[in-house]
Amino acid sequence: MNALPYVFVFAFTIVIITSTFLRLLYILPAFNVTKPPRRPRGQPTRLLVVLGSGGHTAEMLSILQGLDPTLYTHRSYVISSGDELSALKAIEFESTLDSALSQGKRDSTNIPSTYDISLVPRARNIHQPLITTPLSSLRCLLACFAVLRASGTQRPSGTNTDQGSDRLCTNDIQYAYPELIVANGPATAVLIVVASLLLRIFSVRGTEGKMRTIYVESWARVSTLSLSGQILKAGGMVNRMLVQWETLARNGQGEFRGALVQ
Repeated sequence: MNALPYVFVFAFTIVIITSTFLRLLYILPAFNVTKPPRRPRGQPTRLLVVLGSGGHTAEMLSILQGLDPTLYTHRSYVISSGDELSALKAIEFESTLDSALSQGKRDSTNIPSTYDISLVPRARNIHQPLITTPLSSLRCLLACFAVLRASGTQRPSGTNTDQGSDRLCTNDIQYAYPELIVANGPATAVLIVVASLLLRIFSVRGTEGKMRTIYVESWARVSTLSLSGQILKAGGMVNRMLVQWETLARNGQGEFRGALVQ
């Protein structure tokens, strides 16, 4: 029996596995520390923010206080299905940004300040059996690819649920993959980061120099990282891991930049 075809298949498999592994090492922020590309002020820029529910959302929006909407001209908020409160909080936050713009902080390029809110299936529901978690996580991951690829309906900053929440922004700017992803805890954050890495591993068009990630550990985490934080840290999947307690930084769990929650 001719063994040559089997040798060929084995060699081809080894080459594919090795190439994928080397590509992964090249993409993972922990193994390839690079500075973000220079971006001229006034260039349309998309920021993607992952909102958890309850305390995670409150912390994230507190961290984003003082955000300059002329630097991040389009904000995408990602929330889990059924989390209407986080959506309302995001709209309320955008109203504060709109107030800042109306007080003379608008950039000279006059790029419209817009945002969108995207829903993804929950990675895991409360009390959901572990045996069904992989399936729900896969559904969430697939939805994350679509969210990363393009922003949803663009709303002019400052719109609310009663007026104009479903109208398109009247500008021709098309936002694709975000320049920056910011997250702070929920399982959805892990899947968003994983989806961004998979897109970059396979060199999907438009991902070069995009989707840098910052993970901010919850203020409630004093001595140990959350499960999401542990996964992202162990996998070397984020560009920066920020912690809000010195004890975590001393243990090598991340960068300490003080309490970021105001």
